[in-house]
Amino acid sequence: MSLFRACGIIAVAVLSVFSAPSAHSHITLQNQQAAIDGSYKAVLKVPHGCKGSPTVEIRIRIPEGVVDVRPQPKAGWSLQTVAGQYARSYDLHGMQVNRGVKEVIWAGGSLPDDYYDEFVFVGYLSSDLIPDSHLYFPVVQECERSTTHWIDMSSINKNTHHGHSGYPAPSLKLLPRR
Repeated sequence: MSLFRACGIIAVAVLSVFSAPSAHSHITLQNQQAAIDGSYKAVLKVPHGCKGSPTVEIRIRIPEGVVDVRPQPKAGWSLQTVAGQYARSYDLHGMQVNRGVKEVIWAGGSLPDDYYDEFVFVGYLSSDLIPDSHLYFPVVQECERSTTHWIDMSSINKNTHHGHSGYPAPSLKLLPRR
């Protein structure tokens, strides 16, 4: 076998590995950095179903310090929020708030395993959050035949921006206020 042919075969193999969709692609946030003391549009990217089964429900837990959450309705899906008390009061444009959305649930739709979709909400990142830290948004992905818990909140690997487990919670790096 010639050197050029061997190099070509290796190049094709490497490209196919890096361009093939991963069976363990993570649910992530489109914008993975945002400044505290400001609005944040969270676009939750769902790259696939669960082991061949269509996604039928997405539940996201809103972390403490994210207030005034307003989810975007999605055609073909029902939308529900679960409200509750915050651990403390937060300043929201001069008003003190101590209660709000703690979980958002999109259900009843069907996202086939071979397709990709996005689920969106907006919220306010309070000034009480700590700059240069990570905020985690745990997600439970219900599928017709199984469930995947994207809830690992281990330390972020600075080189890859992924958690150490196979099922990291989507994370947001908090930046200083502008």
